[in-house]
Amino acid sequence: MLKGLALTPPVIGRIAIGKVVMKDGKRLPERDDEFTITTQVQRQDGWVLHPLDQQLRAKLAEGSKADADKEPAKKEAKLRAIPVRFLFDDPDLNLRANYSVFDRATGRPLCVGNGQSCKRATPSGIQALPCPAPEGCELGAKSGCKPYGRLNVRIGDEDELGSFIFRTTGFNSIRTLSARLKYFQALSGGHLSALALELRLRGKSTTRSHRTPIYYVDLTVRAGSSLAQTLEAGQAIWRQREEAGFDQDALDQAARDGFAAGAFEESQEDGAAVVDEFYPDASTTRGFSTSRSDPTQAPSLAARMDRLLTQSEAPDGQPTA
Repeated sequence: MLKGLALTPPVIGRIAIGKVVMKDGKRLPERDDEFTITTQVQRQDGWVLHPLDQQLRAKLAEGSKADADKEPAKKEAKLRAIPVRFLFDDPDLNLRANYSVFDRATGRPLCVGNGQSCKRATPSGIQALPCPAPEGCELGAKSGCKPYGRLNVRIGDEDELGSFIFRTTGFNSIRTLSARLKYFQALSGGHLSALALELRLRGKSTTRSHRTPIYYVDLTVRAGSSLAQTLEAGQAIWRQREEAGFDQDALDQAARDGFAAGAFEESQEDGAAVVDEFYPDASTTRGFSTSRSDPTQAPSLAARMDRLLTQSEAPDGQPTA
């Protein structure tokens, strides 16, 4: 096996809540107020839609037609909820979030950290260094370091080991998903992968967003189901898997070993698409300031919160709430 190659969950599609558009000769991220499910094929006019996107929208249309109070000429319903399951029981395997810096020219990952330690690409190789978070890091201040999360989910039952990936630099999305995953894992007795859940797009407005809605992603039980029903159904699925010889612990460990096999999760090829969508040129990025007189001085708590709040309301390839 190739050394230094991270083995990540197989991806068969993407979940996005934004897109990249051409504006004044520049490729800029544009926010949206609904989900879009795409394949991994990108053309000049954007990503090719996945068949599941059409299927879910068709179900929404059927629901609208069944409601007599809806106007017949009403526009197509927004896709703001996606039924999902997870590959792993460990929340940290389903959602990986780090402070990340990419080379904007090549898409190559340069540095990944967690606020305490980081792995950084240097001329002499990969080095383990302290991570003071973006505000206290000279490289982070110059290169646009920010939180970057990847969530892998299953949609449908066609490929039980294939996943759709949702990428975000939204602080609120990362925080909310992290909390929900840990809660559902605890409530299910550690059987997170057996639960039928739903990604849900939520909106809010703040003074910093000038009362304009911003969106973040949440994780809930599916519409029409209670928490108790979801947990009961999850236990039944877990027993069926055990009878069939399904070893979830071994799958989690295989994924854990795969992530640890490489210094960076993103390849240079994937990194180029990530940069295009989430790390545009600094001159076009709103909500990130690189002006600190002394980058070696640790930022205050107020400064950290101010930056996170500002960043969470900046337009990103996917809404960064």
